This record gives sequence, C-alpha cells and structure tokens, in this order.
Amino acid sequence: MGYIKDHFKEVADKQSAAIKKLIAEHGEISLGQVTIAQAYQGMRGIPGLITETSLLDANEGIRFRGYSIPELREKLPKASDGKEPCPEGLFYLMLVGEIPTDEDAGHISAVWARRSHVPNHVFQVIEAFPVSTHPMTQFCAAVLALQTESKFAKAYEAGISKKEYWDYVYEDSMTLIARLPRIAAYIYRRKYKNGEHIQPDGMLDWSANFAHMLGYDDDSFKELMRLYLTIHADHEGGNVSAHATHLVGSALSDPYLCFTAGMTGLAGPLHGLANQEVIRWIEELQKDLGTLTPSKEQIADYIRKTLSEGKVVPGYGHAVLRKTDPRFTAQMEFAKVHCADNPTVQTVWNVYEVAPEILESTGKIKNPWPNVDAHSGALLKHYGLVEEDFYTVLFGVSRALGVLASLCWDRALGFPIERPKSMTTEWINNYIAKQAVK
Repeated sequence: MGYIKDHFKEVADKQSAAIKKLIAEHGEISLGQVTIAQAYQGMRGIPGLITETSLLDANEGIRFRGYSIPELREKLPKASDGKEPCPEGLFYLMLVGEIPTDEDAGHISAVWARRSHVPNHVFQVIEAFPVSTHPMTQFCAAVLALQTESKFAKAYEAGISKKEYWDYVYEDSMTLIARLPRIAAYIYRRKYKNGEHIQPDGMLDWSANFAHMLGYDDDSFKELMRLYLTIHADHEGGNVSAHATHLVGSALSDPYLCFTAGMTGLAGPLHGLANQEVIRWIEELQKDLGTLTPSKEQIADYIRKTLSEGKVVPGYGHAVLRKTDPRFTAQMEFAKVHCADNPTVQTVWNVYEVAPEILESTGKIKNPWPNVDAHSGALLKHYGLVEEDFYTVLFGVSRALGVLASLCWDRALGFPIERPKSMTTEWINNYIAKQAVK
C-alpha cells in the first residue's frame, strides 16, 4: 500500500501549491458574506456562532457576561479565607448572567460536593492504561466512562420533549463538573505519586478540594487554583475546545460525549497543550544561558536566536487579542503577592519586558503580547506541581465551566444541528472564473 501513500503526497503537494496561489490572487473575492481566504484559512474571524457566556474583544480582552477579569476578581464571591474569586461564582454568572451572592456560590459548591462521587468503573478504565499514558488521554477516557451516568441519554431514549432537553443537559453538566477534580487528581496521583491517592474533603470549596486531592494543602496554592480555574474557564465559542463541545452537542450528544470532544481538541499543541510548551522554553532558555536569572539583554539575544532558527516564542501571540492577555496580567499580579522572588517567575516577567518589541519588529506578528499560557507554568512550578504533561488536564477541568454552561444555553435556546456548507477547490476555481466574466 506504500505507493498509494506516496501518490497521495504527490497529489497533495500539487494541490497545496495551487491553493496558495489561488489565495494570493483571489483571496479577497467574496463568497457571499465570506471571502475565499477565510474559507481556506480556518474560518478565522467569521461571525457564525452564538455563545452567551463570554465575548473576546481584540482590544479589551475576555469579558464574562460583560465583566472583565479585574472586575471578576473584585466582584465574584470568595472563600472565607481567600481573596481570589471562586469558580462556583463564575459558573453561576455564565449560566444566568448575574453576579451571584455568597449564598448562590455556596449552593453550587454544596451541590458539586454532593455529586462528586465517581463510580468505580471509571477508576478501572483509568487503571487499564499504562501509567506512562499521557494524562489527557486518561482524562478523556475517564470522562467517556462517566457517560454511563448520563441522565440526558437515558431521558432521550425514553422519549422526552425538546422543551425538556435543557433540564437533563443541566443535570449532566452539574454532575460532570462535580466529578472532574476527583478524576483529574486520581490521574495525577496515579501517574506521578505512585498511586497514593487522597480522598476528597467535602468541607472544602471546589478548587480547594481539588488542590487537596492533588496533594497541595498550602493555602496560597488553593488561592492559585481558584484564580486558575476561574480565568481559564471560557474564551468565547470559536476556540477549538468550545466549538467542538458545541458542535457535538448540536447533534444532541450528551454532555459527557460533548465535553470529551472538546478535551481532545484542547489536547492539541495549537490549543491547550501550549501551556506546557511555554515553561519548557523558559527552562531551556535558563539552561542554555547557564543561569536561573538571565538578564534582559541575554533574554533578548535568546529570543532573536529562537526566531532565527525558524521557531516561535511560545506564549506570545493570540488569534484574536491585540493586547496583553488580561489573564496573564491577573497571574502576574498574583505572583507579585505570593512568589515575587521566584527566579523562573522573574524570568517570565523579563521575557515580557523584551519580547513584544522584538516580535513586533519582525513585521510578521500582529499581536506580540503574551497570552494566558505565558505565565501559568511558572506559577505551578513554584508550588511544586512540576509535571508539565498534567497542565492541560488542569486547563480542561477549568474549561468545563464555560463549555458546559454554554451547552446548557444551546439546549435551552433550541439551537439546531450545526452544518456549514463546504466547497471543493474545483468549485472555487469555477466560481472565480464566473466572477471574472461578470
């Protein structure tokens, strides 16, 4: 069968060159409301989705129901011993569009605690994997194993009215969110801590209990988890994890299947996996320069070297944002209070001081500013959570809040199955020819 693979490559290379030429010459031709270039280049920026929970503005950053990250840190309920917002409050805000009271957030926290028990067969699925298996693979499989608990799937099979879909999707979403920290912590302790598991503490809030089950009972780490799980929760609907969850949900798949689809997208190196690549680049920088505290001049030279080798500076640039990601700023402010003396954190700050100007000077980068991934790894490493492969699982636990709140809205509003129109390159070429005749 090898010759077929070779022939495919030959045909694909030819087609790729033809498409590049086509975009260069005719990319601005409109296909109704969409240009040819947009159709080929990832549908970037095409308005075509409704996501009620958040909106990403290129110049202002992410807003959850109209509230900025600084406003959320100020207004959302906090744990009795904390200063950072609790994700329970953010979930309430995304779900109903109102800033919750302490009682509202406390109610959600209590519901999640009551629903957090994970069936034994889910742990058996995890244990069936080699310990060496990537944490995100184990995480996705565990969520799929939870699908046996889906109330929506059972109700749909029984023949419920469309008007009731949202009810069962909501129930599934609440149960899934409740159980994710237990699953994630189990994977972490299995893979990195010799399978020495820690039982949940029902007296703690969702984030603090997650930190506890991971094995980190430091109060400031619990605060970091509250902040981390809040600011990573949502990023409007067009990113891969959010869109995949929404797309699969449009087929009336239950929340467990939908969320798994989102997580397989989050695991990609151009999406959620980027957070581990940033900290690895920082550590390579420190190693190559022979110091944990390189100067700004040394960092600048290293960045130029990275670019000259045809590589990117991970953590910088964003598909939509044209300013410093407010989520980066929130983490930097946290670090200034809790770990300002950490040399890796200081290196992150020094990269921030010099990288944007260098990147902008290339003339190839529209957004030379840091995104959320540029800081998170340094914070996690400060507290001893050094296993980079696990960082995307943390991201996934947080992202559940936004995509599942949005999924509840999809069913409440009765959104139909999603089915955009696709074209072939042959059709595009014929269309261009017809436009030229006019």
